[in-house]
Formats: sequence, structure tokens, C-alpha cells
Amino acid sequence: MMKKVYVFSLLMYVMTTHILSAAEDKRQLVKLPEMMQSHMMSNMRDHLVAINEILLNMENGELDKAAEIAESRLGMSSLESHGAAHMAGFMPQAMRQAGTTMHKAASRFALKLQEGDVLQAYRSLSAVTSACVACHAAYRIR
Repeated sequence: MMKKVYVFSLLMYVMTTHILSAAEDKRQLVKLPEMMQSHMMSNMRDHLVAINEILLNMENGELDKAAEIAESRLGMSSLESHGAAHMAGFMPQAMRQAGTTMHKAASRFALKLQEGDVLQAYRSLSAVTSACVACHAAYRIR
């Protein structure tokens, strides 16, 4: 019985904290149609999966494979598959710029991977993730 009370209390705390956090969220709300919200969230989740796959390939010394993932799923070559042109009109200019910065940084990162210098590649990866962090710090879609 005590365990149930504890679990219920913890659940209520988490829910309350989440509600309060959402109310205090100072990021700019970018209103998108529901279908576009889902599409954007799917793209961003795939970006995380791609970064994970890249790191695993780097760990295994498969830099060409990591470079292909970086370019095709994060780099400038990925824009068409992400529907970037369709989404851009709904975003503030600075949000579009953050996205462009990330995609360009990913293409530069892919080139560093192709060059075979793992340390330089790791260093260039931070430009990719920094663009993600900056955008997520400034904007929200829900």
C-alpha cells in the first residue's frame, strides 16, 4: 500500500512539474498545422537517431558510412527529403536560419569524416549539435 502511495505521489509531482514548466516556457511558440508538427517532430527524432548511428559508425572506424548518414540525413542533401521548403514558410526567419546552419554544419561534418580525421570530425560535430540546441532553446511548436 505504501508503495502505491509513493508511486501516485511521484506521478502527481511529475505531472505538476510538467504543467508548471510548460506554463513558464519562454520560448517562442511557432504555430504549425498538426500534420506539420508531426512531420517536424519525426524529422527531429530522426536527426537524433542519425547522430547516434554516426557515432556508432565512428566508434567502429566506419567513417565513410558515418559520412553518408551525416550528409543524407542531416546535411544539405537531406533538405528535400525533410520537406524543408514546404516547412520554411511557417517558421520565423531566425528559426529557418538555425536549421540552415545545422544542415550546412552537417555537410561540413560529413566532409571531415570523409577526410578520415576522427578528431577533426568530432570537433565539427559540435557545430551541428550547437545549432540544434540554439533552435530548441529559442522555439517550440507545442
